[in-house]
Amino acid sequence: MDALPFTSGELICLGSSLAFSGLFYYLYRKNAKVVTRIQEAPKLQVDDHLPEVLSASSKGCRRYVAIEGIVLPAGAALTSQYHEELQGVIQKLVLKEHRLVWNSLARSWAESERVLLEQVHTVPFALASPSGEAVTRVSVERPLRAVQLPLETVYERYQQPAHDFKDLLGHYLSGEKPKGFLETEEMLQVGAGVTGIGELVLDPDGALCLQPPADGTGYFLRLGDWQGLLAELESVSRLWKWAVLLCGLAATSVLLHALCRAYRHRRLKQEQEEQRREFEALKGGGDAALDPSEDLPDDACIICLTRPRECVLLGCGHVCCCFRCFQALPSQTCPICRSPIERVVPLYQA
Repeated sequence: MDALPFTSGELICLGSSLAFSGLFYYLYRKNAKVVTRIQEAPKLQVDDHLPEVLSASSKGCRRYVAIEGIVLPAGAALTSQYHEELQGVIQKLVLKEHRLVWNSLARSWAESERVLLEQVHTVPFALASPSGEAVTRVSVERPLRAVQLPLETVYERYQQPAHDFKDLLGHYLSGEKPKGFLETEEMLQVGAGVTGIGELVLDPDGALCLQPPADGTGYFLRLGDWQGLLAELESVSRLWKWAVLLCGLAATSVLLHALCRAYRHRRLKQEQEEQRREFEALKGGGDAALDPSEDLPDDACIICLTRPRECVLLGCGHVCCCFRCFQALPSQTCPICRSPIERVVPLYQA
């Protein structure tokens, strides 16, 4: 049985291309399903007709809707630590350290960062009508489970530490140089326009709640309208789709290259077998070896010196070896002039 027509490197490339192609296809299909669900989801506004719409639905629930409104706290709101006039319902504080790390392979300094502190605070909030005419509110449940929090940066400060000569010397010896600290505060502010996409439920007490879908579909809270979210998701879907195509193209290229090489190798073996049969037919099926006790004739093979010269090497045209020695050549080059051997033909002597 012939060995597989793949080298170890080709097997690694083929396997990794197929694996990444499968992963990217899974991500593409998952994202495409979310896009389809958002396109098909009912688009609602917060108004006083919402309870009636949900009462007419099965079990007082809409499995997947997109609803727009402004953010209002259910109780006391959060106050920004750096701007007392700003209030919100979600607050995220992050402290990051930026540093330079010596890369011995690239022989250069590479920038890296790590999070020293991250805090997220929330208070109950709801979506209300932008016009303020409706008294109905939609309570937003478990907002931290959203795919991405709809936060705006309200404060950012970068602090660079001071270093003396001793510190600099220690940095070069350790291979790490602190660059600075980045402190940020992000908030979902009161009064911001938000689009929520999830499961809308009418509780027995008449309260409306927007919560993560029970079937695991994406739960989204976004600043702005749902069209912007849909455009972003479609862009991500196209990215995954192109990644699938590129990985599939790479796998196909490796496969075709290996198959073409195997085909050329098989054709070469067939040609060599045909040549061998042709030479054996020319010699009448025998092996015309020379008698070593006799004097060496002029037409003896220059390699083995025991058989007569039997083949013509083209395109240089040298007649210098027997067919066995031609088959045993380490490379397809003429033993006399080192030019490439295009093909070999039997030597017919009258």
